[in-house]
Amino acid sequence: MLGNRRFRPTFWASFFTVLAVAFMLGLCYWQIERLVWKTNLIEQFESRVAEDPVAAPDALGEIEDWRYRRVRLEGTFLHDKELLVTGKPFEGNAGFHLITPMRLTDGRTVLVNRGWIQLKPRGPVDTGPMHVEGLQTVEGLIRQDRLKGYFVPENEPQNEVWLYVDTAQMAVHRGVGPVLPYYVDQLRAPGPLKMPIGADTRIHVRNEHLSYAMTWALLALTLIVIYVIYHLKPEDDASDEGTGREQ
Repeated sequence: MLGNRRFRPTFWASFFTVLAVAFMLGLCYWQIERLVWKTNLIEQFESRVAEDPVAAPDALGEIEDWRYRRVRLEGTFLHDKELLVTGKPFEGNAGFHLITPMRLTDGRTVLVNRGWIQLKPRGPVDTGPMHVEGLQTVEGLIRQDRLKGYFVPENEPQNEVWLYVDTAQMAVHRGVGPVLPYYVDQLRAPGPLKMPIGADTRIHVRNEHLSYAMTWALLALTLIVIYVIYHLKPEDDASDEGTGREQ
């Protein structure tokens, strides 16, 4: 009893509440497992970024073993084959990522994301001043092709509309021959920022599993509270129900 109320649960309400709470707590536990996994993954990425750069590998094997690995490239940029990929805003400004094939000194070709450039209010983007000629040495981070989101439209090579990186598709469209099965985010140079703005060494990986876990836990708790309140009956009602059963 609680004051002048008595807890009188019903079978079906209890049955479905137990199922729903078990389901929500299961999702909460799953999100906690994902949180641990993602946290460990980010720590691995951060340790790779801090390691000394290596030469560009031919194949990656398991991509998870190479993501965000620092590499050093030496070769020549093929500026006439560059592409612009729609990028996230930078400091509130819309822009693109400048993707340029690099012909390495050993003859292989790799796509390099040279960095972010701002979208001009009028007219096409002029990348000419950003071209660098001759043999170049750059450092960057290995990245896998960006997985296309469910709601993200397909690339339109015929219209030069690129929404995500697809190394094989881009290589075929630009006619640069086979490319390495990954692309490289070129690291930004020290000092004042200038376009193209390269990547920094901070790892930007979404990790919102803690908030998801808390959401499911709070939903389960809310359902339990509603269930209890709903089944708290006034003592008079309980007595009447008991009297009714005796007649």
